[in-house]
Amino acid sequence: MASDAGRHKPTILVTGGAGYIGSHAVLELLDDGYPTVVIDNLVTGFRWAVDPRAHFVQGAVEDDALVRKTIREHGVGGVLHFAGSTVAPESVIDPLKYYRNNTAASRSLLESVIGEGVRHFVFSSTAAVYGITEDGPVSERDRVEPETPYGRSKLMTERMLADVAAAHDEFNYCALRYFNVAGADALGRAGPSGIGATHLMKAAVEVAVGKREALTIHGDDFATPDGTGVRDYIHVSDLARVHLLALERLLADPGRSHVLNCGYGRGHSVLEVVTAVSEVAGRPIPYIVGGRRPGDLGSVIADNQRIKSEFAWRPRYDELAVIVADALRWEQELVRRRA
Repeated sequence: MASDAGRHKPTILVTGGAGYIGSHAVLELLDDGYPTVVIDNLVTGFRWAVDPRAHFVQGAVEDDALVRKTIREHGVGGVLHFAGSTVAPESVIDPLKYYRNNTAASRSLLESVIGEGVRHFVFSSTAAVYGITEDGPVSERDRVEPETPYGRSKLMTERMLADVAAAHDEFNYCALRYFNVAGADALGRAGPSGIGATHLMKAAVEVAVGKREALTIHGDDFATPDGTGVRDYIHVSDLARVHLLALERLLADPGRSHVLNCGYGRGHSVLEVVTAVSEVAGRPIPYIVGGRRPGDLGSVIADNQRIKSEFAWRPRYDELAVIVADALRWEQELVRRRA
């Protein structure tokens, strides 16, 4: 969305802005002219991933004094909340970590935000709130019955947001249910940088640049055309744009809140992604087949009609080859940086 000349834009607080998706949202905000402040505890994020145009505060979102001080000092007018834990299989093994980092921390953040009079809140949710889905795209009207503590921890926060909005007429929110996020900034300014990645495309491009010997495919006996899991992959920069559109809508229409799927409405199997990475990299990606991970589902695809109609969202990078090329270029850049 183009900047409106002469219109004052409020400062936006981005929690988890040193992480993968958060750092891309920071770029989107800054490029659109929003003053931006980031809070991140750097447990999984990287200080260098925060664009220097943003103000950085190291700390936890559950630190009430720190959050309130930051809001007051910077005149924060809206929040994009990314901070949290995101690995569904890990949540099955360590559920309390997810209820602490996702649900309890979000509750603390909301208390600080409401206490300081901030009234617009964009939340990083997940398609994991749906759990096992029927064949075909899943819509926001479908049943939410998460299969993992990760999904349940996010759904609890969505319900907290709804309750807060009901209790405070001037508060509105947008919960964005991500499907599978992949890729990197096309200008090479940000990308997935964590160690020991569990996301398929990140792991596949690590194989392509020699960081891993082979990719592990977790299950080839799903009820899908080739037996491997099917996912709706959305480019991280398209997702970052959605956050800006959500923020703009909350600011313009404070009487409404939204719950929206974020995906392209079509899926690719694990083997299709491996083939795409092999083609872009110019060499085969070796892989082995392992067992299913706890909480893994066969097929998860978004019905994205609501976000297209309500936000007039039109993705810019919705080709698998484009997502793979950006992911591979970023991985090659990381190799150069660490050489």
